[in-house]
Parts: sequence; structure tokens; C-alpha cells
Amino acid sequence: MAIELVYIVSALLFAMGLKLLSSPATARRGNLVSAFGMLLAVGATLFHQGILEFQYIAIGVVVGGLIGAVAAQRVAMTAMPEMVALFNGFGGAASLLVGWSEYVRDPQAMTLFLSVTILLAVLIGGVTFFGSLVAWAKLQDLKLGPLKVGPAFLYPGQQFVNSLLLLGMVAAGVMFALEPAGATAETYFYVVIGISLLLGVLSVMPIGGADMPVVISLLNSYSGLAACAAGFVIQNNILIVAGSLVGASGIILTQIMCKAMNRSLGNVLFSGFGAVSTGPAKGSGEQGEAKPISPEDTYLILEAASSVCVVPGYGLAVAQAQHVVKELGDLLEANGCEVKYAIHPVAGRMPGHMNVLLAEADVPYDNLVEMDDINPIIETIDVCLVIGANDVVNPSAREDESSAIYGMPIIDVDKAKTVIVSKRSLATGFAGIQNPLFFKDNTRMLFGDAKASVQAVVSEFKGH
Repeated sequence: MAIELVYIVSALLFAMGLKLLSSPATARRGNLVSAFGMLLAVGATLFHQGILEFQYIAIGVVVGGLIGAVAAQRVAMTAMPEMVALFNGFGGAASLLVGWSEYVRDPQAMTLFLSVTILLAVLIGGVTFFGSLVAWAKLQDLKLGPLKVGPAFLYPGQQFVNSLLLLGMVAAGVMFALEPAGATAETYFYVVIGISLLLGVLSVMPIGGADMPVVISLLNSYSGLAACAAGFVIQNNILIVAGSLVGASGIILTQIMCKAMNRSLGNVLFSGFGAVSTGPAKGSGEQGEAKPISPEDTYLILEAASSVCVVPGYGLAVAQAQHVVKELGDLLEANGCEVKYAIHPVAGRMPGHMNVLLAEADVPYDNLVEMDDINPIIETIDVCLVIGANDVVNPSAREDESSAIYGMPIIDVDKAKTVIVSKRSLATGFAGIQNPLFFKDNTRMLFGDAKASVQAVVSEFKGH
């Protein structure tokens, strides 16, 4: 009875934490509340079941806490998406191992319900584990010999092969569930595990470019569903609740991000966005002459502006420019300028990447605005300062029906009175599409490393 009461308290803390996570102002508190709920649930389970002695539990908490603290302190902001991908993979691997161990512990005690839940745990867990490893490799832009893992990878008959594997896995799963004991059943079980791992690889390989934040969110949902299935396997109510919450919230976030890109989930999973092509990409040719601007002239424009909108992107994270951008924002506000930070839902390489980045620099939450709130008033903005963002401000999404991103909602920075783009070169962004914004009459290109460029502008402010 006592353990059930603890589980109810933990479930309430999870729900409260999710609610707090819905706002940047309360997200940090929500994370702590959810983490405390999980610590409470795990500790109570270990004590109640008598799985480990107290001293071993304490050692586990200390060692795990130290590893987590060191990892959180040392990981670079640019590597956060990779870290999240690995966390998703660990969750999937844990569910797979729970299902596997429950099967090998006593195959003769298997019931139809237990065999089905074990199959779901190892299937979803296997897909999540290997899929997350591939996502991590793509975000790291690793190479396998001459092949780059990062871009989407397609081959003829890919969906047919995936369908065959899926059918084979279903057939093996049904045979296992009907007769879960014996050597033959064991073979079917390992066939399911093997195919799930292979499907994890093949289902993520066709995804690349700007679709990576969506697949990270989807894999997070998978890890929750796998944990939910593992909860049914070991009859643990809090694991079922926690897995359901993670699975449901991940699916909702995935749908929100697909809507922000004006695409269906099926299109994200199977279109091969960002795949390497041997022919010239649409919109990849010269589209005009870019107009460079120096930090000195950038200062003069910003000093005269009464409203500035900063649009951050992955390039800002790479340059670690969030703190100097915050310093520039403070100087602008001290000069009587209104400063906002507009964040596109899929900016960066994971959901909420830019929010975390700006929070690290203590940018006030009240200054953050979403795409739907800034676009109606963007024509009144004196200067849009685009730092490291590319695809989410590309007007081809609105103007060019032949573009791969046509129809995707963007932040309409090109409608502002003046646009300053901080970028190293005119190279394409993560989606591999040229951006005509760079050549518009009201756009000036501040070439160079984002941190160094903004720092130079800050120095101009301080020197006058």
C-alpha cells in the first residue's frame, strides 16, 4: 500500500513537472520537480522490492549523479542534440534488456500477455536504441569510409525492404507469442531483436537535414513507449505511467514540429529531405550579389534603431555567441531600443535548442517571442539580426514553389526594414538550400565568426 502511495505522489510530480516545462520561465523548476519524482519512484521501488542493499543504492545514486553532473557541465551547447539522442538510445536499450531478461529468467512461465508485452519492449527498444545511435552519428556528421552519415541516405526499393523486414518481424513475433517456450521460440525471439535493431538503422538513415529535430523528438517518444511496455512486463505501475507520459508528450511535440514545417510525419520519415544529389539542387545557383557590411557600419545601423529582433540559429551555438549576443542586447536596451528574440519551432538541431541556448546566457524570458507572434509585426521592426540561422528564415519557403521547403512557415525577416545576417559565407544551411534572403535589397551580410562579429559590434558600442 505504501509503495502505491509513493507511486501516486511520483505520478503527480511528473504531471506537475510537464506542466511547468511548458513555459520557459518555469522549465528549470519543472525539470527539478520531474527529476525528484523519478528519484522518489526509483528509490521506493528498490527498497520495496529488496532488490539491493541500502549501501549499494547509495553508491549507485552517487556514481550516477556524478556522471550526470560531469556530463551536463562538460557537454558543449552544440553537442546537446547528440547527448539527447544518446539518452533516448539508453532508454530504448534499457527497455530491450528488461524484456530480454524477463524472457530468459523463466521461459516456461510465459503467458500470452507477457510474451506480447516482452515483444513490444524489445521491438520498440531495439528500434529506439539503434535509431538513436544513427541519429547521434548523423548529428556528429560521422563518416563510414567515403560515406558521410549526416545527409539523408536513400536507395532504390528502400521502403520495400523495410516492409519485408517489418513483415518478417511480425511473423516471427506471432510465432513466438503462440508458443513462447522451447528452442524454436528462442530463435524467433532473437530474430525479432535482430530485425528491430536493423529497422532502427534503416528507419533513420533516410532522414537528414532540417528534419533531424523531428526525428529526435520521435525517438524520444519511442523511448517512452518502450519504457511503458517494459512496465507492463515487470508489472510496475509507475514505469507504465512515466513511459506513457514521455511517449505521449513526444508524439505531441513531433506533431507540433511537423505542423511548424507544414509537412506530415510520413513525409518527414520517407521523403529523404537533404539527400545528396548528383544533379544541381533547385535554387542552388547564384541569385544576385550580396552586400557585405562591416561591424562599424552595423553599429551605426543598430545605434539608430528603435526596435531590433534577434533570430538565433545553430551557427550561434557553434560560435558560442549567446553571451555576447546578450551583452549586445543589453547595450541596445540601454540605448532605448526594444529588443526581442524570435525562435522558430525547428531552429537548431533538437526541440527547444535555441531556448536552452538563450537561457544559458540569462536572456529574459519576456523577450522571447514565437514565430506566430513576431511575423504579424515584423514589418515594423527596424532591424532583424539573423545569427547563424538559415533555413528557418529562407523566403523560398514562401516564394519558390520548386523549393524543397516550399510551404514551411518561416520567420519573415525579409519583411523587416533592414536585415543583417551574421554568417561565415554564403554557403547553404543544414537543409542544403541556397537562401535568396542574402541577396535582397534590404539585407546586409556581416561575414565572419558570429561571436567575433558580434563582439566587434559590442566594442563599437562601448567605444562611442
